[in-house]
Amino acid sequence: MKRTSVKNFSVEYIGKHKVAYFFKSVWSLANRDLKKWYLAPVLLIISLIQPVVWLGLFGKAFNLAGIFTNSSFNIPGLNIPKSVLDTIGNTFLLNSFGTTSYFSFLAVGMLAFIVLFTAMFSGMSVVWDRRFGFLDKLLTTPVSRGSIVLGKIINSVVRALVQALVVLIIAIVLGMSVANFTLVGVLDTFGALFLLAFGMSSLFVALGLRSTDWQSQMAVANLLSLPLLFMSNAFFPVSAMPSWLSAIANVNPISFTIEIGRSALLGITPAVPFMYDFLYLGLFAAILGAISIVLSWKLLKG
Repeated sequence: MKRTSVKNFSVEYIGKHKVAYFFKSVWSLANRDLKKWYLAPVLLIISLIQPVVWLGLFGKAFNLAGIFTNSSFNIPGLNIPKSVLDTIGNTFLLNSFGTTSYFSFLAVGMLAFIVLFTAMFSGMSVVWDRRFGFLDKLLTTPVSRGSIVLGKIINSVVRALVQALVVLIIAIVLGMSVANFTLVGVLDTFGALFLLAFGMSSLFVALGLRSTDWQSQMAVANLLSLPLLFMSNAFFPVSAMPSWLSAIANVNPISFTIEIGRSALLGITPAVPFMYDFLYLGLFAAILGAISIVLSWKLLKG
């Protein structure tokens, strides 16, 4: 009798406070996954290795300006002054990349890089919860299917933004230009990263809802993530790409995010106004978020 009254009370309470209970459920589920991350700092360090390697090795080794200032570029007998070579190199970089520092150009791309690869693992959490039985137990509770999905997405978004901030700090230490940094510019950049993280996490969580094997989930995630990264403006400007590749890059949400970041942090003139970039990313995040929630209603069954 007591159990029945407690159960009836909980159902009645949830019925009267649906919105509050929904958001509380979302945060509780997100915080559960976040604890696994922030209580194990080694996971944060491991997740940062790849973008830091790209920054420290590829970013510094791929010194485009050095090609012009290197003595081997100088034509024998002409003895072109170093100042002239510097001017040629800076002009080339400015016309091609919008900045005289390729490292700074790449650093903003690495912010989207870490967001993409953090989102990639969001779907794995769903697979592991299903495999270890936690998801089955959760489905027997009054928690809505949508809150389960949003909890996974919020967990991924928080992790992605924290890691992006760490990568940005490391990039500054390694020599990223901060001449155009403003508080508004940083907020614009992380606003775009938030929308990208939300949309990408929704995509990979939706894929995880249909997967029962972590190997197949990882294979699909890798199949999508690398092409998405290389078919964007993360490493080179869209104008330098073949027409078929630039057409894809121009609709890639990663390209929109990076364009906002480079304009806000480096002062590079964007192809279109911020408003359109944010509108595109907002629609991307909203549509994929809605799809993942709708799929949860169909695929998560107690």
